[in-house]
Amino acid sequence: MGFGRNPYVLKAQAAELKAEAVSDELARARHYHEAAHEWDRAASREKPGKARSEYEAHAIRTRELADTPEEPEPRPEEAEQPEPPTARSLRLVTDEV
Repeated sequence: MGFGRNPYVLKAQAAELKAEAVSDELARARHYHEAAHEWDRAASREKPGKARSEYEAHAIRTRELADTPEEPEPRPEEAEQPEPPTARSLRLVTDEV
């Protein structure tokens, strides 16, 4: 860490990476809340301006990520299942034979 750098930015980014890597919903929310807290701390160390407003926006975004549950992705076997046959499709198949 160099002189004059904001250490809370790196801590916030690390917490976000942890949140993205974890599979447990409660742990993910906890890491995102931790990241938002670190972004707030980073913003409080900056003078009003571009960096401060950027850090505050990151804090808001990570809080929203923590509060919204992650929707599970559909399993490949569920997405590729064919539709069950209907009476009409069965009639068409038997007519061809």
